[in-house]
Amino acid sequence: MLEVYFETKEETMTFCDRIVQYGLDVELNWKTSDKWGNQIKIQENRTADEQLLNTAKAMADVFVKHRQNTWILETIKGVYYYKDEEEVQRILELARCILAEEDNVEVTIPTEIDLRKTLLDSFQSNIHSGEIVHFDSVVNFRLQTYREELIEIIGMAIDEFKREEDYQSFVQSLREYVAKKKSKFQVVHVIQGQHFKFYKSSGKPFSKMEIKMLIQQEPLYIVGLDEAELNITPLLAMAPEQIIIYGDYPSEPKTLTVINVFQEKAVFEPFSRFPFPNYLRNH
Repeated sequence: MLEVYFETKEETMTFCDRIVQYGLDVELNWKTSDKWGNQIKIQENRTADEQLLNTAKAMADVFVKHRQNTWILETIKGVYYYKDEEEVQRILELARCILAEEDNVEVTIPTEIDLRKTLLDSFQSNIHSGEIVHFDSVVNFRLQTYREELIEIIGMAIDEFKREEDYQSFVQSLREYVAKKKSKFQVVHVIQGQHFKFYKSSGKPFSKMEIKMLIQQEPLYIVGLDEAELNITPLLAMAPEQIIIYGDYPSEPKTLTVINVFQEKAVFEPFSRFPFPNYLRNH
């Protein structure tokens, strides 16, 4: 039999729910006291190793659900010294996305870091048959390796946050540049690809020479762009009243940047709606 103690009712409920999932024939006895908090006695018709593993997995789940966010917030504020609440919340969100390995965050956790395994190993190495286990004691004194790895992940989230800030600053400078420019074209059609292809309202493609001449007439260096950049730069030089981008990837980074810069002037359409198929084939 194993005895484990939790401080809160919510944590105890999560633990019971998880350990039942991991060991279907487990028997739990739950008692509460002012001195010890919530006591769970575990009787499981399995080997001692299986019981300890199931208990460790359930405790790791409790930590992730009820304690991890608090640790992340404490690290953002106490280790990296961020105080602005909006910044703190954004870094928290990015850290959670990185930990969940979500596709919308282009950050890869180093292969040598496996937070789930580190957390599970930490609980498993501190749970022994026939002993009383206090969840808070393990969390407060036995998770140093996990804390160090979490600090590294949060550092990655902060790096991503800084990149986002730089990107937003860059986009804002381009918006201001566009707002001051007089439009040279009513509409420009754009086709996605490794490099954008640009078409006039007649459907005729812009030649490389036309694009080069347009770019050379603009002091684009003031917004951090040069003549070698041939996706955003031509559109800034053209300053069209409307931009229609055609393709099959609305979340493609170059496309999103154009939409972010030109805002209501830019729209995205499926490639099948490109209105000049003859010019497309010839080009």
